[in-house]
Amino acid sequence: MISWNETTAFRRAIRLIRWWKREITSSEGSSPQSSEIPPLRGLSFLDRFLVVWIIVAMAIGIVLGNTVPSTGPTLQKGTFVGVSVPIAVGLLFMMYPILCKVRYETLHLLLQEKGLWKQIIFSFVANWIVAPLFMVGLAWAFLPDRQDLREGLIFVGIARCIAMVLVWNELANGDAEYCAVLVAFNSILQIVLFAPFAVFYIKIVSHSSNDIHVSYSKVATSVAVFLGIPLGAAIITRLVLRSCIGDHRYQCYFIRFISPLSLVGLLYTIIVLFASQGAHVVKQITSVLRVCAPLLVYFFVIFSVTVFIAWKLGFSYKHTCTQSFTAASNNFELAIAVVVAVYGAGSGQALASTVGPLIEVPVLVALVYVLKWFKPKVKWNS
Repeated sequence: MISWNETTAFRRAIRLIRWWKREITSSEGSSPQSSEIPPLRGLSFLDRFLVVWIIVAMAIGIVLGNTVPSTGPTLQKGTFVGVSVPIAVGLLFMMYPILCKVRYETLHLLLQEKGLWKQIIFSFVANWIVAPLFMVGLAWAFLPDRQDLREGLIFVGIARCIAMVLVWNELANGDAEYCAVLVAFNSILQIVLFAPFAVFYIKIVSHSSNDIHVSYSKVATSVAVFLGIPLGAAIITRLVLRSCIGDHRYQCYFIRFISPLSLVGLLYTIIVLFASQGAHVVKQITSVLRVCAPLLVYFFVIFSVTVFIAWKLGFSYKHTCTQSFTAASNNFELAIAVVVAVYGAGSGQALASTVGPLIEVPVLVALVYVLKWFKPKVKWNS
């Protein structure tokens, strides 16, 4: 005869088995996307409110630039490779932590993959054919009566990004190794193509009457400094520290410690940039607003089209991130340095090139959040 305790235990066992079967069925039937962590919840405190920090940094810079008249001239007194020293320090400080994460010891294996060379060809078409042509078209469409602003935009369009793209790619969880390779590839092409592209699009396509001379040495020096210094420091750091403390401690302790420094460098750069140019921008607000329109169209269209085409071609989410942010970003430090050297700091060309990063930063940060929100809703290839 079965006792009451045995009957109760038996019923509990039956309920446990039924519950277990329901859990297995629900887990098998659920899609991978439904179990993913929401984009904002998966971010750190600094990343989650990055838009807020950037808005605050922009506001601080504008207030400083307009309430303290000496801020702008003081920040622009010292230059390093044609760029304000405080901005140059911020750019180098911003790139170093990200480049420390790249697995340089395995890049030779990556270069043997056919997929990488497809990515490089795609990047070349997007960055050096489509993006500059589109910027030239927008410059003429929005600014047919302002040659100076139009030329400044053209310089921004042909200056491909080698710095900020690392930050956007990092925030969107793109592929760090692919991004490092594409940055190096675009850096080499920038040394070769920037000067002839400037002459071609401004003198030949736009029929400018200004005498344009962009030296290869200036472009090469800028690329070597803003990519070479942080890249060399990162390679030495990774090779030396990994051999001393091991890969586990390097990844879990050193990388976790220096990762937030990249965003701190970004916020510092934004404050300095807005403080140094804030008064100049506010005084010519009408010209600034006219330049904003084509820039907004440029960033949204180039980014969206690149994401769509990469997705249609079957690129993974990480590779799509890398390609879209590489195509939509621009090397504002090089564009500003060259334009100031050619036309002067008070020219309309310099104003247009300065507005570039002021629009790029908030727009691409917003696109980081859009892409991460969109990720679970689309079946990206692995």
